[in-house]
Order: sequence, then C-alpha cells, then structure tokens
Amino acid sequence: MDRIGVLTSGGDAPGMNACIRAVTRAAIAKGYEVVGFLKGYNGLLYNKYMSLSARDVSDIIHCGGTILGTARCLEFKEWDNVVKGKENCDSLFLKGLVVIGGDGSFRGALDLTKAGLPCIGVPGTIDNDIACTDYTIGYDTAMNTAMEMADKLRDTIQSHDRCSVVEVMGNKAGWIALNVGTAVGAMAIITMERDFNLDEIVGKMKAMQATGKHHFMVVVSEGVCNIEGITADEIAAKLAETTGVEARATNLGHVQRGGNPTLRDRVSATQMGYHAVNLLDDGISRRVVGERGGFVIDYDIEEALKMTKPFDMNLYHIADEISL
Repeated sequence: MDRIGVLTSGGDAPGMNACIRAVTRAAIAKGYEVVGFLKGYNGLLYNKYMSLSARDVSDIIHCGGTILGTARCLEFKEWDNVVKGKENCDSLFLKGLVVIGGDGSFRGALDLTKAGLPCIGVPGTIDNDIACTDYTIGYDTAMNTAMEMADKLRDTIQSHDRCSVVEVMGNKAGWIALNVGTAVGAMAIITMERDFNLDEIVGKMKAMQATGKHHFMVVVSEGVCNIEGITADEIAAKLAETTGVEARATNLGHVQRGGNPTLRDRVSATQMGYHAVNLLDDGISRRVVGERGGFVIDYDIEEALKMTKPFDMNLYHIADEISL
C-alpha cells in the first residue's frame, strides 16, 4: 500500500499536532498508510519513524508541541544526504511527504522534490514570517500567550510606577511585537522593520509623564536585540537613567512556543493539513500551502521562497499615534 509521510521541522509551534492529525486522518480516509518521521529531517535521514493510525492521533488536537519531535538538521543541506533521505522514503513506498515548518524546512522539501520525492510544505512557525501566506500555524497562540503575560506585568508596573521593557519572540520578523504591543497599549513598539531612536522614546515618555502618566510598557522584538546588538536590559537602563522611572526588562522566552493552540491555530492547521494531502493525492507536488484572504491556497515552493512579506506599517502608526 502507498504511504504518505509527515514530519515537523525547525522550531515547534502550537498547532503542529493538529496538522499532524489532519494529515494522518485525511490520508487514511483516502486509503493511504501514514508514516511520521521523528525529529524532522533527522528521522528521514536516519530512517527513524513511526506508523500513525487514526487512534495514534486521537486527543492531540489541543496539545502544544509535536508528537513527532522536531529539530534542525544541518546535514540535510548536503545533496548526498538529500538523496539518502529520498531513498529511505522509496523503501517505505512513500507517495509523498508533508513538511510542517518554516522557510528552512521548505528548502529541504524543495531539494527532495528535485531528487524525485513529491513534497508539500505547510507553514508552521510562531513568527508569521512566511511570505506566501497571511498566517502561519502557531502565530495566534504565541501572540495570545505573550499578550496574557504582558497584561500580568502591567499589574505590577502600575503598582510600582515602573517601566517594563518586554522582549517577545520574532528573530527575523516583528509581527508578534507589533500585534502584542498594540494589544497591550504599549508606549513604544520596537521592531527590526522600522528604525528606532531611543532618544525619541525617552522624549515621548517624558511627555507622557507631564500629563500624569506614571507607568509604561515597551515591547521589543528579539530580532532587534540580535541585529542591533542592544539588549532589552540596556534599553531599560537607558530609559531609567534618562527619565528617573525605575525600568526592568522581561524576556518572555520560549514559553511563547508552548501551550494549547487557540481555536484559530487548530482550525488553520486542520485546513492546511487536509489541503496538503489532497494535493499529493491528486499527484501535485512542490507546493507550499497557505492562507490568503481567509481561503486556503498553494504556491510553488521556489516561488514562495522568493516572496517578501510587507510589514503592516499602518497598524504600527495607529499603535504609535494613540499611545499618548
């Protein structure tokens, strides 16, 4: 019997399990057996996998993480290892492979298609930095987690008249910072998509102090800290030194990757996983599934990897203008 394979690669994202479930059950409904490779492309390369039945994926739709495990596999950048992975898939009679992950994972899928294995990519990353889709699996959950934690920080900064500099995830994209900052009413949002000036933020903070504001929140994307070489602690120290307001930095960290996926992540993951299996069943390969305007769509992988995603400057300006 023909099989369909599935793996999760790169950083984990809430909703990956929901997508594994959808892929597994959609494939079984069409008469395929399903193989789940363990630890991303490592499982493909070293032939580490598990058979997945409908019951194996029961009661995982609400769980964060991924039952298959995930990892980055630098070895898979070498063509000989891509060929070895393809041969392992051939030995399992795979009709095709569904790869759940980000841009790096899709590059591996593209290489596999060049080696002769049909592949479909599904965007699973909390950063929402896949250009061919409006939305990526895990993004909504990560934003809600960060928002809830920032709300809790607000309680204590109000009590002590402090400034809180909150670092959220987003190594190469500021989407989490932008939306969380807007949602919590941050005084300033710092992302790598827009040049920032700490002196301007200080000036804004002092102007707000003059109107009776005594507590403040700044949301910064981790990508800014990595690219600009400035830490959230250093930003907090600068604000404290120049305004006289006690300031502390909080890095929300990897907790943003965990937790039960939200309704949107579960539904999107289900729709995308189902669509991926339909493509393989129809003999279609080398595609990345995504969402555009609320509809599930797909693009050629190579085309998708060349796309760029414009930052929502309109939302940024709205958040900035009303943070008085």
